Order: sequence, then C-alpha cells, then structure tokens
Amino acid sequence: MDINKKTILITGSAGGLGKSMAEGFARKGATVIISDIRAEAVEKTVSEINSSGGKAIGIPANVSNEGEVENLMKTAVAKTGSLDVAILNAGILRDGLLVKVDRETGKVKGKMSLEQWQSVIDVNLTGVFLTGREAAAQMIEQKKPGVIIPIASVAMHGNPGQTNYSAAKAGVAAMTKLWAHELSRFKIRVAGIAPGFIATDMVMKDMKPEALEKWKAIIPIGRLGESEEIFKTAEFIVENELICGVVIEASGGIKI
Repeated sequence: MDINKKTILITGSAGGLGKSMAEGFARKGATVIISDIRAEAVEKTVSEINSSGGKAIGIPANVSNEGEVENLMKTAVAKTGSLDVAILNAGILRDGLLVKVDRETGKVKGKMSLEQWQSVIDVNLTGVFLTGREAAAQMIEQKKPGVIIPIASVAMHGNPGQTNYSAAKAGVAAMTKLWAHELSRFKIRVAGIAPGFIATDMVMKDMKPEALEKWKAIIPIGRLGESEEIFKTAEFIVENELICGVVIEASGGIKI
C-alpha cells in the first residue's frame, strides 16, 4: 500500500512509540489520526505535526471503553473520508511479581493485585480487541483494502514481574494471526510488531542507569532500539503486501 494520502490512525499516539510512528507517517504524506486518553497531549501532538508541515487530526479516546472506540473509528472516517491503516498501540504498565516472598521468613508479603491485572488486560488486550474490531468494521464497509497493525511486545514470551503485561501481549500476538485469516477475504492485512527495549522517554527516565546497562549487555546488538526503527517496521508492513499473519520482533535479537 502506498502511504501517501492515506489515513493512518494510531492509538496511544500522543507520546512514545505512537507519536514517533505518527510523525514518520506524516512525513510520508499520510493524514494521521492522533488518539490517546490524554486530550491535552493529543492537542499538543497534533499542533506539532501540523506545524512541521504534516497533516494530523486529534480524536481523544479511551481504548478500553467500547462506546469511545466506536466513536473514534466512525469519527476518523467522517473527518477524512477513509480509514486505511490502524495501528493498535495504546498500552499501560502495572508491573509487579505474582507473589512477593520475604527471604528471611519465607512468608508471602505481597501479591499482584486484581486491579494491577485487570487494568492492564482492559487496555492492552481488550483495548486492542475493540480498536481492531471497529477498525475492521469501518474498512469492510468502505470496501477498500486496509492494514491493521497490533503492537505486541517481546514480553509476550514471558517477562518476570509482568504477568499481566506478558499475558496481554501474548493475546495480542494470537489475535494478530487469527485476524489475518478472518479478514483476508475483505482484503485487510493484519501483521503485528513486538518491540524489544526501546529508548523512549519512559524507559530512559524511569529505568535506573544500572538497569539500562544490564539490559544493553544482554541485547545481542548491544544497544536499545530507537523509536524510528519501530516506525520503519510499521512502514515496511504497510508497504509490503506479502507481510500478513506474522508478528515481527523488532528487538535487536533479545528473547526474554
């Protein structure tokens, strides 16, 4: 698919990887739909892209709310006349061990709470389900080819301290492969991306320097990924019609 003059909607795009992808697609001539739960951040990102010569439209939405997701996709089509690509990127972290055990006494002193579990499942799994479903519905009604790109993570293989996140991302990977089969008859391609450790603001600010160095040491390429590299992976999926039914691990070779 040629990116120029296409409408590309990206959830969770007021910052981080989502924003980087939106900026990249705008440079390629696409109209980008910026969607995020943070309305002020959406407005700021839209302003930045438009000021730099791109074309962006903001539609705030909570991806875990069915009504808001339905409105998001319908409004995107109403404002642009099309929905060509949907990148399902919105996600949150609520890390914690399944159980915490006191090393001295051997007694359980904490557990991952149901709120920690459910909040991540609601956004990272149910949110992808809802946005994928509604994007597909709009594409089918348009009777035009489309591309859906769910964003998974290498944590889908299982990362200690991320029971909730790993489970959600494994589910995203499974839905990606299943949707590729279900939606192929409508000329909708589905392919996912599983980023590894990427040097986003969140990672660089929240991780301790010693932790960053530890991860760099076990990543085969010897460094964190860059946001631009995830954009280039998404660009590759959109432009290459052979890419369907797979989850590309853009991770530098790390296997958690």
